[in-house]
Amino acid sequence: MNTSDILPALRASLMKTSAASISTQLIKRGLRNVAIRGVRPLNPGLPPMVGPAFTLRYVPAREDIDAYGSGGDPSNIQRQAIEMAPSGHVFVVDCRGVSDIAGIGSILGRRLMHRGLTGIVLDGGVRDTQALANTEMPVYCMGPSVPPNYAGHHAADMDVVVACGGVAVHPGDIIFGDSEAVVVIPRYLAEEIAADAEEMERRERFLFAQIEAGSSINGVYPPSEATLARYAAALASGTA
Repeated sequence: MNTSDILPALRASLMKTSAASISTQLIKRGLRNVAIRGVRPLNPGLPPMVGPAFTLRYVPAREDIDAYGSGGDPSNIQRQAIEMAPSGHVFVVDCRGVSDIAGIGSILGRRLMHRGLTGIVLDGGVRDTQALANTEMPVYCMGPSVPPNYAGHHAADMDVVVACGGVAVHPGDIIFGDSEAVVVIPRYLAEEIAADAEEMERRERFLFAQIEAGSSINGVYPPSEATLARYAAALASGTA
């Protein structure tokens, strides 16, 4: 997959939405297990993260293979993945939910940023969190951790289906992250999810304004026919 597989219009549309609205739209289509559990952004103030998934899968480390200096081995799949992940993608790492071992650190994170990736998501720990938090690269993890990856992880495969935070992530799935959550969108649904989530955000801004103006929740959330008519009129006049 290359960066042309996510069109600028799709990216722009998703950037106007939220994890909450996307999750609701996926649930409407029967997909309930879409929010990656246990991860938080290192820098919640960054714009939303959007991109197709490029995956790395860790298995438990083994002492005769994973030791100090093993990262310099040309066969190290983690290092290969860092150099092969395509620009515009989100680097998603299956750490098996192990939070006390770092799945990545600031140097590899910076390399991904300079190669044009749009974010990092891992259900594990991260080293050098302050250094990564001070960059423009969105990073979602379970928290800071000092031990390096070879203390508990062995990179077994890349660009395969992985489990991250209890959610199946297929290569090319669209990953969206904001200050609340990271959600996984099947690629074939991405355009319609983006369009419906964008419309949901627009309508909810209108409903929020109704509540702020003193309206009762009854008839506003969920909206009655009368409320929907007022919303349609606001859309037509350009005030919604």
